[in-house]
Amino acid sequence: MPLKMRKAEKSDIQMLCSLMEDMDYPITPEHMENRLQFVEKSEFDSLFVCEEDGKILGLIGFRIRENLEEVSRFGEISALVVDRNSRLKGIGHFMMTYAEKLAKELNCKGTWLVSGFPREEEAHKFYKSLGYDVTGYRFVKSLE
Repeated sequence: MPLKMRKAEKSDIQMLCSLMEDMDYPITPEHMENRLQFVEKSEFDSLFVCEEDGKILGLIGFRIRENLEEVSRFGEISALVVDRNSRLKGIGHFMMTYAEKLAKELNCKGTWLVSGFPREEEAHKFYKSLGYDVTGYRFVKSLE
């Protein structure tokens, strides 16, 4: 069967947690449930899973960002994870294409994402291969 995308559901929590752990972002089922509830209430955020034959192979977070500088909208890929055993099979490309199509449908000017320095070897090469350009740095200050 072909790959398909659908919104993440509560019954997906265990697999979503496993995928996040694959990316070195461990999350408890309780926190994942809270995130799903947040996404459900948000008019800007979505969380999708990619599956084949009922098996979840990846997840992608998508968010609408409104840009005040030029009064435009962008689709932000807020998370992208492919199951460790399913990498290099086109699943990441499939999910990115899905997000770009969704952004166009929602009248976005483009898509963007943030990816940390530790991901330069794999992820950054992948994003560049899809036509994404490095346009700056993200600056963060913890207030905790």
